[in-house]
Amino acid sequence: MHCPFCDADDTKVIDSRLANEGYVVRRRRECLTCSERFTTFETAELVMPKLVKNDGRREPFNEDKLRSGFTRALEKRPVSSEDIESAVGRLKKRLRVTGDREVPSRTLGDWVMDELRDLDQVAYVRFASVYHSFEDVNAFREEIERLEKQPSAEEKRSQIPLLDEDAGDSGRDNPSKKTPRG
Repeated sequence: MHCPFCDADDTKVIDSRLANEGYVVRRRRECLTCSERFTTFETAELVMPKLVKNDGRREPFNEDKLRSGFTRALEKRPVSSEDIESAVGRLKKRLRVTGDREVPSRTLGDWVMDELRDLDQVAYVRFASVYHSFEDVNAFREEIERLEKQPSAEEKRSQIPLLDEDAGDSGRDNPSKKTPRG
C-alpha cells in the first residue's frame, strides 16, 4: 500500500480490528519512509444486484445514494453515524442474500422504511412523506396512526418468541425435553 503522505510503497500494519459488525477490517498502518500513520479499511468486493426502477430502468446499487437517503431523513435527529452505518450494512446484506441479480427499487425502499422505523420515528415519517409522495396533512396523519399501531423496536426485542428454537425436535436428542409416553 502506498503512503498517502510521501507515496512510498513500503508500509507496515501496526494494528488490525474488525469494524462494521465484522464485515470490514480496519488496519492502522505506518509508513516506513516518513513514519506517518494512516488507516485503511478492507471489505469483500461482492456483486450487488441491480435495482429495477418503477419505469423499468435498471441501475447499479449505489451505497452512497442509500447512505445519503438515511442522512437526509435523519438530519438533526439523535441517531449516531454508527447506527446509520449498521443500517446500511444490514440492507446491503439483505440485498446480497436475496441471491437475485435484480431487485425492485420498491423492495429496497420498503426495507429502508423498516430500518428508519426502528431508528427514529420522526425520520421514518420524513422519509415516508417523500417516498409515498404525501399530498396533504391527512396522509401524514394516516402514516403516524399506522406507525403508532406497530410495536417499537424495543418492544420487538423484548417479546418472547412463540416457538422455542428446539420446538421442532419433539424432545429427540434432548433428555430435558422428554415427551410423555401414552
